[in-house]
Amino acid sequence: MSRARIVLWLSLTLRSARSLCRAQFMEGQSQGPPNPAAMENGTQPCGEERPLEAQETTVTEGAAQIAFPSANEVFYNPVQEFNRDLTCAVITEFARIQLGAKGIQIKVPGEKDVQKVVVDLSEQEDDKAELKESANLAPGDQPRTAAVGEICEEGLRVLEGLAASGLRSIRFAREVPGLQFVVANDASARAVDLIRRNVQLNDVAHLVQPSQADARMLMYQHQKASERFDVIDLDPYGSPAPFLDAAVQAVSEGGLLCVTCTDMAVLAGNSGETCYSKYGAMALKSRACHEMALRIVLHSLDLRANCYQRFVVPLLSISADFYVRVFVRVFTGQAKVKASASKQALVFQCVGCGAFHLQRLGKASGASGGRVKFSAACGPPVAPECEHCGQRHQLGGPLWAEPLHDLDFVGHVLEAVSANPSRFHTAERIRGVLSVITEELPDVPLYYTLDQLSSTVHCSTPSLLQLRSALLHAGFRVSLSHACKNAVKTDAPSSALWDIMRCWEKECPVKRERLSETSPAFRILSVEPRLQANFTIRDDANPSSRQRGLKRFQANPEANWGPRPRARPGGKAAGEAMEERRRLLQNKRKEPAEDPAQQAARLKTFPCKRFKEGTCQRGDQCCYSHSPPTSKVTTEATPSDCQNSPGPGAAAGPGVD
Repeated sequence: MSRARIVLWLSLTLRSARSLCRAQFMEGQSQGPPNPAAMENGTQPCGEERPLEAQETTVTEGAAQIAFPSANEVFYNPVQEFNRDLTCAVITEFARIQLGAKGIQIKVPGEKDVQKVVVDLSEQEDDKAELKESANLAPGDQPRTAAVGEICEEGLRVLEGLAASGLRSIRFAREVPGLQFVVANDASARAVDLIRRNVQLNDVAHLVQPSQADARMLMYQHQKASERFDVIDLDPYGSPAPFLDAAVQAVSEGGLLCVTCTDMAVLAGNSGETCYSKYGAMALKSRACHEMALRIVLHSLDLRANCYQRFVVPLLSISADFYVRVFVRVFTGQAKVKASASKQALVFQCVGCGAFHLQRLGKASGASGGRVKFSAACGPPVAPECEHCGQRHQLGGPLWAEPLHDLDFVGHVLEAVSANPSRFHTAERIRGVLSVITEELPDVPLYYTLDQLSSTVHCSTPSLLQLRSALLHAGFRVSLSHACKNAVKTDAPSSALWDIMRCWEKECPVKRERLSETSPAFRILSVEPRLQANFTIRDDANPSSRQRGLKRFQANPEANWGPRPRARPGGKAAGEAMEERRRLLQNKRKEPAEDPAQQAARLKTFPCKRFKEGTCQRGDQCCYSHSPPTSKVTTEATPSDCQNSPGPGAAAGPGVD
């Protein structure tokens, strides 16, 4: 009993001392209350609590002001501001269409002021007369309007499934008119606590509803037609594949589905089997990999929607920076779902010259009585070997073979952004990208690139205007692509393209003796062109967006740009130590920078292969060693030699056998 009393007394003493220490420490803090999320989860020990300003960073983007924790628990990527700005612009135009059908007009901040500058005095007088007439109308006849920050009873129901800090949802509430409510959902309790604080900070509690749930379960619970969302935004870390099945069921009839994919390595062909497991399609390594990634995502969305007698209609598909972003509308219709097979295609791509051919999966043809007959397509469109270079073909897909954009909708978004440039910080880039999209050929999937065509035949690269002019002179259509700066999107067959390159090679001849007889360049150039190309520059060869000098293709926005590390509970702060680590690991697999003297000394430590064979004619001028080989006994490594051996970077060189 005495021993038990001693233990009890010691525990009470230690507890009181700990409480006294905590009280004294909290009295010494000069700033604000502790982090409620950290206190609730009990993650911060005594004596390590810091002021609120030391734990968080305040970021202002658009009309929203967000507090982010300095630790890597919920991260903020400024490069994605273009993504968020574009999403706000697209949802605004979608709200204008949806609410306009109900007789509701939306008021976008800044649009009225811009229109006042554009109209003349006579139009202003007409507007005043219309205002007087509307003032004399009965209250029930007044036109209904929806403003930013106000609840619209017939407005859009928006879900952000993976909200993190809630920045995107808060920007919707403060910048997009005609909203009924916005559900900002996240599975992390810390993230939801942060969302609640940011909602209070921005005074949008009447519009934004924080939610903690698995995004898939939340969407599955809203499959009923009356409970579906009009807009669903998915911006996950990596692939959105686990959420697509639930998303196509939870979006309303004709609703908007916004999806971001940041796993570009998978979609661009580095892991075809992984791409198939996630998206149901094989990705190929191609110069047109960015557009192929967009078409694979659209194929995956349509395939999942078809399971529930639904189909997708793309509004806008963007490839930017390190991700792809698609905006699609989802409709229901059993008859139109039957046409989905004819919208998908396989890709046959030559491994030698890169020429590609598309093979539709289905065929839709007209029948008697205005009916449509669906059948299997016939193929393949290629021979076992490429007709140009004799190499084999790779098979990729299926992928979406229909247009990527609704050009009318893109034109409305472009017009709204151009008329109100002060609304978004990245308005200049949005205007440039959308202008290039309006110039793209909508019915031509994929593209070639200038460097691809010239490197295949080992000749100099023609200018963009020269190649475009040659295609236009030959009677073909040609355009750029927003997904690649050097893209050549044309309806010309691959045979016509290679004829043009053969004609260009005659002006800039290639040394045929250096080409292998089995190389694609030798086989392509050994054929005389049937089409005589004309490289005279045409006025219509220069696209309008290029003539106006728009910001069409963004350069690297900042140092170390790209996807941020995955957010983890209790993650370390991304401070100077993290930046130093990134700098040290940058190009870690490349040889370290060294001056010419160091490089020469290092190369002299390696024996010359040609000297051993007796064919080196450089003598003392050779950069490798001509020393006679040492005996085997002296060259064998002893245990001490192994311990003092140089690192991997110096253990191999160009002259090593």
